[in-house]
Amino acid sequence: MAASTSKRRYTPKKKKSNAILGPTSMKWIVGLFLALILIIFVYQKKDYVLYYLGFKSNHAQLSEAERKFEDQRIKDVVLAHKGKTFGIDISQYQGEIDWDNLEAKEELFEIKFVIVRATAGSKKRDIKFKENWVSLTKTPYIQGAYHYYRPDENSTEQANNFIATVKLRKGQLPPILDIEKMPKGQSMERLKEGLQNWLTLVEKHYGIKPIIYSPEKYFEDFLQKDFPDYEFWIANYNPWKENIEPNYLLWQFTEKAELHGIDELVDVNVFNGDVEKLKRVCLKK
Repeated sequence: MAASTSKRRYTPKKKKSNAILGPTSMKWIVGLFLALILIIFVYQKKDYVLYYLGFKSNHAQLSEAERKFEDQRIKDVVLAHKGKTFGIDISQYQGEIDWDNLEAKEELFEIKFVIVRATAGSKKRDIKFKENWVSLTKTPYIQGAYHYYRPDENSTEQANNFIATVKLRKGQLPPILDIEKMPKGQSMERLKEGLQNWLTLVEKHYGIKPIIYSPEKYFEDFLQKDFPDYEFWIANYNPWKENIEPNYLLWQFTEKAELHGIDELVDVNVFNGDVEKLKRVCLKK
């Protein structure tokens, strides 16, 4: 009988992995690295971030860094819109205006139009409107007037307030409705009905379709689909946005410009065309 031999089991040795880190570890490292870069960027640009997000008042004095940043952005936007038309909008918050010396600093752009706040809500009239409006008639600027809409006040009374305050004539911009706020005492659908009522009453009185002013996000979320027959003047101060959208009539790209002739900060706007096109938008009679 042959002797039995027991076979040893062969257990292969595990090879040492050349990979130091697995995919999951690499993702964590990349994520932490990107987060660190973001933190450093935000810290270095904290003034600009706070400024863009609106935590610093339009009427507050800008820091030297903020002023430099905003001046450069205005310059970039102006250079990107050669052949377009620039203008400003004002209200009582700009105080006394030296119309004889009104101009952009360093003559960066030529002011061709000025839009003035006339009314707000059902009863308020801008305390500087009459003075600004009369002064404007003695200047070469194309002029326009806007109404600040208060969502929870009667739309007919608001339309009547604007109509009673503003006398438009040939060569001036159409009436403008400024809507920025959400309603507190009614639904969004009811607000839209009120806006349409204001627009209809004002168009009937002046014989021309009004322009609607709105922040860009508000326009995209609530107005774009429901008011397709109207021209829009859109506000967007995003420092990375440099060009007016093709479907915007006007773009308000800053609320913090410094101009000769005005002590307070000012909104600056670009019209989507040359001055001849702007004149064609105005009242014909």
